[in-house]
Amino acid sequence: MSHRLEKLRQRLAESELDAILISQGENRRYLSGFTGSAGFLLISEKRAILATDFRYVEQAQSQAPDFDIAQIEGELPKWFPDLASSLGAKRIGFEANDLSFSTYRQLVATAGEKELVATEEIVESLRAIKDDEELELITRAVELADAAFEEVAPMIHPGMKEKEVAWEIEKLLRQKGSETVPFDLIVASGPNSTLPHARPSDRVLLPGEPVVIDIGARFQGYCSDLTRTICLDNEEKNFSKIYDLVLGAQLTAIATIEARMSGEEADALARTVIEQGGYGEAFGHGLGHGIGLASHEQPRLGRGSSTTLVDGMVFTIEPGIYIKGWGGVRIEDMVVIEKGRAKVLSKAKKMD
Repeated sequence: MSHRLEKLRQRLAESELDAILISQGENRRYLSGFTGSAGFLLISEKRAILATDFRYVEQAQSQAPDFDIAQIEGELPKWFPDLASSLGAKRIGFEANDLSFSTYRQLVATAGEKELVATEEIVESLRAIKDDEELELITRAVELADAAFEEVAPMIHPGMKEKEVAWEIEKLLRQKGSETVPFDLIVASGPNSTLPHARPSDRVLLPGEPVVIDIGARFQGYCSDLTRTICLDNEEKNFSKIYDLVLGAQLTAIATIEARMSGEEADALARTVIEQGGYGEAFGHGLGHGIGLASHEQPRLGRGSSTTLVDGMVFTIEPGIYIKGWGGVRIEDMVVIEKGRAKVLSKAKKMD
């Protein structure tokens, strides 16, 4: 993890910070390799400390050899001042998006002459660009989701309940080697598929209706995300029209996204296709999101996103159309920016 620490220390210097307190779980794992569910990192120019309680000390020593391990007891304000003083740090950053205001107030009350500085997404911006090892793990997670979908697709038939399909998928994911799924799986049929984040219900799948299936796997902490929309038995005319429009928008974005584009510009590539097809108002979410240790992270592709796409970024491309009372269609693949263009990682079959 030494190269990640070095990049972080460069950011600290640019921000005129003597040290930073890392409390967010994925950031903690990214910088240290520690997979325990409790702990903090305190990183300065010369030292890196992993503070955790007695349950995880041995694990931390094994997983985070680049860190000094400090055994702590009690809440953050109890032990933080002394540990921060041991670094000689005066100006210390903290993760404003993770630390509660109540805890912040307690830290300020015990900080003495130390200045606590709110920071936002310093580590997340580093995580947005994946290294070769991360890409290997993400690719493995993608392969697990692809394989699970390919195996379950022929099993799905009218009369099954959404919950039954979701359970079959989750069983397959675990059997094939996935860790806990990175998000609640989505199986949504008919009118339920108009909800982008629908939960599987007892609704029975019917012929001729769209069925949105959104699944993901996790491999050694890294996530994948895949969506396919199917139509059982007799494919109705309206479904074919909407599906082809969504697929056209997705393929256009995949073919034309380039490095140095903003997230908003990338989003517009697909959105324009859907708008020209007469369904602009029915595409209500962004085109995609980054994915790695978290199922949603930087970059964000959508309206108002100024994030610049660069090589090494991994994200989804998932346009969708949702029509109240009828249903929805979403198609999602994961890509990586490689040599300035989008390389598709997902391989699961789409409808012809």
